[in-house]
Amino acid sequence: MPARNEEGCIATTLSHFAGALKDAAVPFEIVVVDDGSTDATADIVQSLAKFHPEIRLVRNTGRHGFGMAVRAGIDAMTGDAVAVVMADASDSPSDLLQYYRKLLEGFDCVFGSRFIAGGAVVDYPPHKLMINRMANWFIKVLFRLPYNDVTNAFKCYRREVVRGMGPLISPHFNLTVEMPLKAIIRGYSFAIVPITWTNRQTGVSKLKLKEMGSRYLFIVLYLWLEKHLSRGDYRRAPEPAANPGVRPTHA
Repeated sequence: MPARNEEGCIATTLSHFAGALKDAAVPFEIVVVDDGSTDATADIVQSLAKFHPEIRLVRNTGRHGFGMAVRAGIDAMTGDAVAVVMADASDSPSDLLQYYRKLLEGFDCVFGSRFIAGGAVVDYPPHKLMINRMANWFIKVLFRLPYNDVTNAFKCYRREVVRGMGPLISPHFNLTVEMPLKAIIRGYSFAIVPITWTNRQTGVSKLKLKEMGSRYLFIVLYLWLEKHLSRGDYRRAPEPAANPGVRPTHA
């Protein structure tokens, strides 16, 4: 959970996720990566960690950026799988439990989509929604994917998948595209489930569309080249016995 200046919502987000996972008896840790906050974000996380030992604070003391913070969190994780979760309460704990159940079925990755039957977005800014749908259509067509929400950060991967997609190179929000595309290109199985996204109620979004356009394009084209020029270089992962093939799954 990368966090930068999220003092207005971090406590609520952590409480919701920790509570849902405990109620479902899912073993977990929440690694919060403070990405150079100048407010009380880190102090709030440390206070909560006193009562919830599953919560850990990691400080990104190097170069800042969403991708760098996620990479720092991955380096610090100790579990068998990892989900990238936003600190602004836009992601749903019930959707994370969906991800967990799909991993138990044998899938290597679980991708959520807000734009399939059962998915939803709440208070999505219209201009960002339009750009989102155009960008995802472009990626879907370019890579011939059965998936329409690649740019969404909220996804789940087994530990071996994260190792297999290395090295990660994106320092910013383009990491949200690099991780799933690398997992797909390198042959890991995945399930797709509908999820709900809710716009933040406090704080300010760190995603700046004008700054990110060229970075997204770079990583997309970089991975398109990998897909077509490195064919056969990666060993495909075994497919789940109960769910053969890579296919969308609507839970």
